[in-house]
Amino acid sequence: MFIVNEREREYRFGESGPKYLLRGPHLNFAVVRLRPGEIFHAHYHNVMEENFYVLEGQVDIVMDGMKYVLNTGGLIHIEPKEVHYLVDSYDQPVKMVTVLAPYQEMDKVNVDDPACYSGPVG
Repeated sequence: MFIVNEREREYRFGESGPKYLLRGPHLNFAVVRLRPGEIFHAHYHNVMEENFYVLEGQVDIVMDGMKYVLNTGGLIHIEPKEVHYLVDSYDQPVKMVTVLAPYQEMDKVNVDDPACYSGPVG
């Protein structure tokens, strides 16, 4: 058994980014916050599936070149190897939950392709 309160953890970048409440042994569970204009850069996972559920606000999720807009209550499921990134293109912060499974300690692959940030997000 494991119990934690979100207030006991910090966002990776101070006021934004992921805040992991659980990392393994079976899955990762985090709260993610993006401020207006922030981008969570392009990446994919070799093994883990990733799910984002929007608690507050609105976010653009670009996956394999297609933009999807998620509002409060929206969920997106991303399969392994699908390149994706998130952009808060709106005037309010967005707060989401992300769940990644099955847990892999080192499974995130960053994509350094500037073409990922052109096109559908403007």
